[in-house]
Amino acid sequence: MHDDLIARAKAWLAEDPDAETRDELAKLIDAADHAELTARFSGTLQFGTAGLRGELGAGPMRMNRSVVIRAAAGLAAYLKKQGTPHGDGTAGLVVIGYDARHKSEDFARDTAAVMTGAGLRAALLPRPLPTPVLAFAIRHLGAVAGVEVTASHNPPRDNGYKVYLGDGSQIVPPADADIAAEIDAITTLTTVPRPSTGWETLDDSVLDAYLARTDAVLAPDSPRTARTVYTAMHGVGKDTLLAAFARAGFPTPTLVAEQAEPDPDFPTVAFPNPEEPGAMDLAFAKARETNPDLVIANDPDADRCAVAVPDGEDWRMLRGDEVGALLAAHLVTRGAQGTFAESIVSSSLLGRIAGKADLPYAETLTGFKWIARVEGLRYGYEEALGYCVDPDGVRDKDGITAALLITELASTLKASGRTLLDLLDDLAVEHGLHATDQLSVRVEDLSVIADAMRRLREQPPTRLADLAVTRTEDLTRGTAALPPTDGLRYTLDGARVIVRPSGTEPKLKCYLEVVVPVATHAELPAARARATEVLSALKRDLSTAAGI
Repeated sequence: MHDDLIARAKAWLAEDPDAETRDELAKLIDAADHAELTARFSGTLQFGTAGLRGELGAGPMRMNRSVVIRAAAGLAAYLKKQGTPHGDGTAGLVVIGYDARHKSEDFARDTAAVMTGAGLRAALLPRPLPTPVLAFAIRHLGAVAGVEVTASHNPPRDNGYKVYLGDGSQIVPPADADIAAEIDAITTLTTVPRPSTGWETLDDSVLDAYLARTDAVLAPDSPRTARTVYTAMHGVGKDTLLAAFARAGFPTPTLVAEQAEPDPDFPTVAFPNPEEPGAMDLAFAKARETNPDLVIANDPDADRCAVAVPDGEDWRMLRGDEVGALLAAHLVTRGAQGTFAESIVSSSLLGRIAGKADLPYAETLTGFKWIARVEGLRYGYEEALGYCVDPDGVRDKDGITAALLITELASTLKASGRTLLDLLDDLAVEHGLHATDQLSVRVEDLSVIADAMRRLREQPPTRLADLAVTRTEDLTRGTAALPPTDGLRYTLDGARVIVRPSGTEPKLKCYLEVVVPVATHAELPAARARATEVLSALKRDLSTAAGI
């Protein structure tokens, strides 16, 4: 077994095009580091509906140029089997974007080379840009597919590979399995042509077209007075967001200087995710200095948008569900037409807002790959800070346009002496207080997640937070409205719980919602206290039931 492992590592080393990972792997082989080699050669990084995502390093279980070249070759083979978009024999165009993480530009160029070598046309975005710009470019340029090299808000050691098809949406089954099969058929890099030239590097016209499109998000002549503090979280969002805000006529955001420029090491945060503890500390410090109306944060590839507001003497981050409801209410007030959609892990408040406005409403599986495909979509959101406010322009979450829309709402409220928190109070009185929280457990050993899911299936809870579980659904079987997925949904009297493994991180995620009826504004403090109490008890009881 040991000899076979060394032989596989040496065979991989012989084809590795990257001097850095070749050196890394050679040292592991020379040291006969059996444990580390086993970890890297115990399988292959699996391509799925999230594309690829993993830790950088040598070997088939890591993100590296060899893995990316194979993925690109498999994608190219899949695209060629689909035929040309107009049936005229013209080679299809693949647009490729990338963020500022370690190796992102290398992976993007490798992808362009592979597409060109396969007889497709390839176009690289001009520099590291937000993921929404790539999603926009696919449809804007009539491409057959798009690739974004990013690991979004994962730790610095990670990178990823996100694939979109020609409709501008991320891949879903069966395309993911079909592409994975083509990748598996690539047994050696020696058969993958990779010319050194032949692809196009786009100029700023695509970015300009995207920025022009952002104007359509805002209502003509709406107030544009709200002052913001902005952090790019060491990512690529700053320049695009500042340009969009300038076009819109908002006050120039005050930057969190320490996090304004791209830095793949993310030196000021443990995890470059606005939801993680401590990630917003510098932004809050800047807000205390400058007293803006709101704080806005993007994640590193700027497809997510976080919002914080003054609350009493300090600042607090709004939950994704709160921002989702605020944006929905704003669009309803503006007379938006079309379907409002969200994933199953998001607050049920959106359905109530849509119902009251007599608008169609849809619920999907987790991820914008599903939300973006809802027929007639006008607005979609997910609790993990993702908002699609212009689906005709970007069929994915977009942290730039979401930032514009929430700042317009804050400006509109400010003009009448009100705030985002005031509007949230109004929504609670109108529809009931919908309070959400999450129990999220990050693990080193993925078997912990599998064990927790198995335990919940074998011993399903009958009561949580002293509330009877009135319905238990194992979502692996699917429902009348949803395809199968690995998850569990519990319906309780006045509450809801969903448990699922994360699709992009080594986490078990439990999504909690409590709905407390509220008749008047005066009842809100008591309703919030009750919701907090129930959410805390749900976390406690669910942890016990899952063994986590």
